[in-house]
Amino acid sequence: MALSASGKSAPRVCVIGAGFGGVSLAVGLHKAGIDDFVVYEKASGVGGVWHHNTYPGAEVDTRSHWYSLSVKYFDWPRTHGSQQTLESYINAIVDDYGVRNRFRFETAVTTVTWREQEQNYRVELSDGSVEIFDVVAAAVGLFNVPRYPDWPGMADFAGPIFHSARWEHEHDLAGKRVALVGSGSSAIQITTRLAETAGSLTLFQRSPGWILPKGDRDYTAEEREAFSKRSTYRRERIRLVIAEHRRFSGGSATTPGTKKNLGAKAAAEDYIRTALKDRPDLQVAVTPDHPYMGKRPIQASGFYEALLRDTVTLVPSAVTEVTPKGVIDSEGRLHECDAIVIATGFRATDYLGEIELFGRDGREIHEQWQGEPDAFLGLTVPNYPNFYMLYGPNTNAGSITSMLEVQSAFIVRDVRRLARSRSGALEVRPFFHRTYNRWIQRRLAKTAFAQADNYYTTPSGKLVVPFPLAWIYYWSMGRLLRRVSSRRIPPTTTEARS
Repeated sequence: MALSASGKSAPRVCVIGAGFGGVSLAVGLHKAGIDDFVVYEKASGVGGVWHHNTYPGAEVDTRSHWYSLSVKYFDWPRTHGSQQTLESYINAIVDDYGVRNRFRFETAVTTVTWREQEQNYRVELSDGSVEIFDVVAAAVGLFNVPRYPDWPGMADFAGPIFHSARWEHEHDLAGKRVALVGSGSSAIQITTRLAETAGSLTLFQRSPGWILPKGDRDYTAEEREAFSKRSTYRRERIRLVIAEHRRFSGGSATTPGTKKNLGAKAAAEDYIRTALKDRPDLQVAVTPDHPYMGKRPIQASGFYEALLRDTVTLVPSAVTEVTPKGVIDSEGRLHECDAIVIATGFRATDYLGEIELFGRDGREIHEQWQGEPDAFLGLTVPNYPNFYMLYGPNTNAGSITSMLEVQSAFIVRDVRRLARSRSGALEVRPFFHRTYNRWIQRRLAKTAFAQADNYYTTPSGKLVVPFPLAWIYYWSMGRLLRRVSSRRIPPTTTEARS
């Protein structure tokens, strides 16, 4: 590019989404001296999932010093960050680096179209306006579009009914009969909190997940003082990185039958027996029939204890219908309630689900994917030059914040490469894209992910969410393969696709 879309020598960058991914990339671009970028966010503020998920008990299950960005040290009050703390942390990063003026809130990106002649993208926004960018990076993540069930009768229910990711705080559930549907992390956290205040809580569990104690607690004043020293803070991050690498190195933790995998399963089974020692019926109901790691393991404190309350009922059945008075389970039983909370997760495999992206041949990316999304390193796809994803296909592993920093660095280096050349565009070589994704699927076929019904898979059964190894492997590939994996597309090229 002789000049960028804005007439400057540096590329103009569009970032979609203001969660950890979008903020990480914004800071990376700013630190690299690339300030011609805009971050579009459909919500009213930064934070991504930590802006939207305000349900009672919302908290991350990764240790605070690991679930954070290396660009910002923070005085963490707890071992695991709550929703409020994490949202404050992300806002602090934006303000510390002075990039808030680059964010456009309550503005969604709807359509992105590559213009071959001009070598840039036409970006259409929800307010009807159009902008031109040289580079587009989608940081919309996995958990931005809630999955709503299609139960008959939902519109007829007499009380409030809402998704956990869009909590309606105007409804006071204290003393009310609440039906909670789901068995993932959100449902587990909500159960623990609502059990303390609801008049009665009925939890509908289609299939249980493996749970281990979270070990969450407040840091002592002495610990917080120690972590205020950067050397201590960094050592804690390094310690957690090493622990994660040991756990997932070689894929042993995710492979059924290995010592690590069986050891984790045994620990989860022991937790069930210990916490529910006087309730063999509950022990049976909460014990999964899939291998450990077949579904995303849950780290939680107090859930099993909450099930022992007289006001809490576990129904090991799915909900099939809603009536004006309550819900009907798969056994045909009516459970009357005053409110229904839907904790049925997200459309995790529907990457870029709310965005239309048209590439070099005019083909929309979902048409190219045919329901089975893939990307080189989860970042780039042939036919879509200068387009990147953060938290794209098969990049869920370890602490996602660290994965996002690897991806942000990859994108920043490519943007700087474009700025130096001032011509053409970058596109992943089809050979690298094909080879990488074949390797990913071969590795994943050996894991427990392939042996369970989980949100990692497409309807055809292809695993498109997890990365099969430890974070360090992804970090290494991101550094070693970045330059050789891409090719330059000259301006106004008519070259045939390989």
